[in-house]
Amino acid sequence: MDLANLRNEYTLNGLQRKQLQEDPFKQFELWFQQACDADLPEPNAMNLATVSSEGQPTQRIVLLKYFDRRGFVFFTNYGSRKALQINSNNQVSLLFFWIGLQRQVQICGSAEKISTIESLKYFTTRPRGSQIGAWCSQQSSIISSRKILELQFEQIKQKFHNQEIPLPASWGGYRVVPNSFEFWQGRENRLHDRFYYTKLDNNENDWEIRRLAP
Repeated sequence: MDLANLRNEYTLNGLQRKQLQEDPFKQFELWFQQACDADLPEPNAMNLATVSSEGQPTQRIVLLKYFDRRGFVFFTNYGSRKALQINSNNQVSLLFFWIGLQRQVQICGSAEKISTIESLKYFTTRPRGSQIGAWCSQQSSIISSRKILELQFEQIKQKFHNQEIPLPASWGGYRVVPNSFEFWQGRENRLHDRFYYTKLDNNENDWEIRRLAP
């Protein structure tokens, strides 16, 4: 397979400094809404990068469930590999790739557990099957077959038959609190537009915006 000639030119839009919101949260909200309006598949899918205590980075796609000025929230099993790595090194990176708009957003910051009350509030909105799944899977653990998962699913299903499913103690959310944002717009000839937001003097309301070379 010849990968050297596998390429597309990015010609949809450019990005100028004057177009940017001064607040990166507002800029993200604008781009996220445009991704939703464009009917892109899974616009809330994001690549979460974590680093182990040995310095080994790992990545996986998770779903952004909500965001505000406090940060960006996703949910997982607290015994999963990602959670264990966050517990030992809470510096993480998020990457949104909206290929249909030829855009990327990278967010770097620290991850922290949200409250049990906040996790429960979201858990109650999940489909019942997803609630059961949170109980039956010890995420990232080694299993001998899928049949084990299916049996555990049926056992939990019967256990909570005709009753509300409680929040598992091993499941909940993390909030990524940003210290930087990068907004990337694809351009022709690989001369992409990139703008980098960083906090000024640890003031959450003041951000410096700089253009980066592609």
